[in-house]
Amino acid sequence: MNDNDNIKRMHELVEIINNLNYEYYTLDNPTVDDSEYDRLVRELQKLEELYPNEADPNSPTKRVGGKINESFAKITHELPMLSLANVFTESDIITFDNRIRKENIIPKYVCELKIDGLSVSLKYVNGELKYAATRGDGVVGEDITDNVKTIKTIPLKLKEKIDIEVRGEIYISKKTLQKLNAKRVKEGLEPFKNARNLAAGSIRQLDSSIAAQRNLDAFLYHLPNPLDYGINTHYEALEYMKNLGFVTNPNNRLVDGVDGILNYIAEKTKERDNLEYDIDGVVIKLNSIKDQMRLGSTVKYPKWATAYKFPPKEVVTKLKDIIFTVGRTGQVTPNAILEPVNVMGSTISKATLHNEDYVLEKDIRVGDYVVIIKAGDVIPRVASVKYERRIGFEKPFKMTDTCPICGEHLVKKDSNYYCVNPKCDAKHIESLIHFASKGAMDISGFGERIVEDMYNLGFVKRIPDFYHLDTCINELMLLEGYGEKSIQNLLNEIEESKKNSLERLLFALGIRHVGFKTATILARKFVNMDSIIQASYDDLNTIPDIGSIIAQSVKEYFENSDNLKLIDELKELGLNMKYLGKVVENEKIKDKSFVITGTLNIKRDELKDMIITNGGKVIESVSRKTDYLVLGENPGSKYEKAKDLDIPILNEQQILDMLNSKK
Repeated sequence: MNDNDNIKRMHELVEIINNLNYEYYTLDNPTVDDSEYDRLVRELQKLEELYPNEADPNSPTKRVGGKINESFAKITHELPMLSLANVFTESDIITFDNRIRKENIIPKYVCELKIDGLSVSLKYVNGELKYAATRGDGVVGEDITDNVKTIKTIPLKLKEKIDIEVRGEIYISKKTLQKLNAKRVKEGLEPFKNARNLAAGSIRQLDSSIAAQRNLDAFLYHLPNPLDYGINTHYEALEYMKNLGFVTNPNNRLVDGVDGILNYIAEKTKERDNLEYDIDGVVIKLNSIKDQMRLGSTVKYPKWATAYKFPPKEVVTKLKDIIFTVGRTGQVTPNAILEPVNVMGSTISKATLHNEDYVLEKDIRVGDYVVIIKAGDVIPRVASVKYERRIGFEKPFKMTDTCPICGEHLVKKDSNYYCVNPKCDAKHIESLIHFASKGAMDISGFGERIVEDMYNLGFVKRIPDFYHLDTCINELMLLEGYGEKSIQNLLNEIEESKKNSLERLLFALGIRHVGFKTATILARKFVNMDSIIQASYDDLNTIPDIGSIIAQSVKEYFENSDNLKLIDELKELGLNMKYLGKVVENEKIKDKSFVITGTLNIKRDELKDMIITNGGKVIESVSRKTDYLVLGENPGSKYEKAKDLDIPILNEQQILDMLNSKK
């Protein structure tokens, strides 16, 4: 080939590789394998070495970085880059919606994930990247063009030769952070603290080769002047940017009113930990561009958009004391008494410390400042200690060796201590509270305080006493706050609880290691209480998801003569001892694990029940052990992960067909 042919081929390769990048990063639909892509890049690199003066300055080979800036130049934004006002509660969202409706607007909103990264503005001239800038003070930002060119998800050339500005967020994925930290630890360096700070620090490196090594990513979310391109809604603008070659977030959703916003927030709150990147909230934008312009902006914020911020997952507070509590199984647990603090919308003054080993391993002391998180967004616990804030007066931990209620000596099993005194009041009260609780027998009206009062007054000392309260009506009516109607309602709830299916009773009995899920597995397998009582250890141990520890615990419980007498007594009182759910042997579903993502026509809880009833399992996150992904509309990151792992994907009709199959 002559020089002209080589130069022509060089420019042709730029177009080919740019298009392949568009297919891979934007459409998520690569048309060539990695080896072919790498071969084309190597061919382009060789030609650029031969003809450096003819090379495209925005060639995809320029993403490796290497240029060193002595300092960042300043860039004045053509339109100010405004921040967003924050809201924190459902009430705040309703207020935001009401303010818009007062302007005679019937709103549709676009909900987007609030990526925890660094804002960026990208300017293209004739379809080629001219510059990239940080937000800065909103009017003037820093020129970060060289570093942005290293980000593979940001196109250097667009699908059209147009002049345009777009804005978005630069971030680092959780996986990338983990890899970088593993490398730093191996090299004896301090790991990076979080993805957001690492992204911001990487994009402001003076040496762009450092930014290139950090594997940054970007989502684009805003077109400042959509009317110039004949675009009338924000959602259309997102689609337009995607068609130009930009990566937009697949979780963006068009919704109606407050209910749509709240449903989106609830869904994404649950999916938050399974996403491949960090988010700290949800952005809510009015969809109509015309209405956006009508509402306008303050000096700092647009009036047509707001950001819902997730409550903090972890906070720091002072540990004032450590006390010990006794659970329904007799397990004695250390608990932290804290300076009250708000965690994820709840005021927390107590948190679990699990057991002696946990406290000693972390060296948690009274007087420490500690980090509190909600495990699974529900149970608060002490995660770590701010050792640097110690002043020398903190009190080291010592595990108690006696029950804090009855004073009996504790017995250690595994890592936990237990009160084995069969007459310990705390054990009895906790077991009664558990029995009546919503997740167990669901006897409405028996909260913790009521159960404790009933115990102390002598009305309910044992589980069967719940079902003898109808003999104490006159005595109950003498108590403050108990009238004839309230007592009758209570008795009705007690009577209704007798009809509960077997799994609720099994869970309510408080068998060690048997939660509601395990209780359901046992009830479905054995159908009635007598079959469970007669089951051998081997019968139990061979059941999927049971295992040796649970099997041994169940066997020991039903070998105890006192427990068998309790079961007989409950039978005589008329409590149901059978599984009332539908028992189905569907070989296509049985023992298979399913993950559900996206919006379905059928209610998600209903589909879960159908899968479980047919012998399957519904799990929350995708892994190599997942058998099927059930895919609805607007799926989240679980869909991407399932594709990466080659997990079979079912649509709604396909899973319903499987459920209705007899074989």
